[in-house]
Amino acid sequence: MNETISSNGTFVGYEYRDITVDRDMESVYVDGYKNFGWMLDKTSTPHGGLNNITLKFKRDRKILNKMELTRLQRQFDTCVNEVSSMERTKATNASIVALVVGLIGTAFMAGSTFAVIASNIILCIILAIPGFMGWILPYFLYKSTYAKKTAEVTPLIDNKYDEIYEVCERANRLLEN
Repeated sequence: MNETISSNGTFVGYEYRDITVDRDMESVYVDGYKNFGWMLDKTSTPHGGLNNITLKFKRDRKILNKMELTRLQRQFDTCVNEVSSMERTKATNASIVALVVGLIGTAFMAGSTFAVIASNIILCIILAIPGFMGWILPYFLYKSTYAKKTAEVTPLIDNKYDEIYEVCERANRLLEN
């Protein structure tokens, strides 16, 4: 059913769009898509997707400037995807650094264990020290790497949000015409 009769008796045909997004970006999509003529119809949670939400939109099929609005909408989608990607890189880089150091610490601890089995206590102690450091340091490395990456990408994310707002503003002006 993609049509309805408005209150003044004229026929209105709708087109529909379903998108699945991160819950963190839900409000960005809902607010942004209004500027492209879309109205939020309903939301639902996809199967197995705790961090995702499916947004169901509809808009008038005979909307003016549809081609330009579609082009701007694609630009909006690209910018929002880039913001999401930059947000993920903060935690990803920090996790990689912490995991690598933790694995190196585990390797030293394994060497220390084998040294005990071989009755070489001095080597056991020598290998255990970097092993314990490799287990303690990842937390602090994660925090510092995350903070550095956040400081690095925050201005880029802000620039992308500015670009998103410009795109939405242009689309909104097209709707008013």
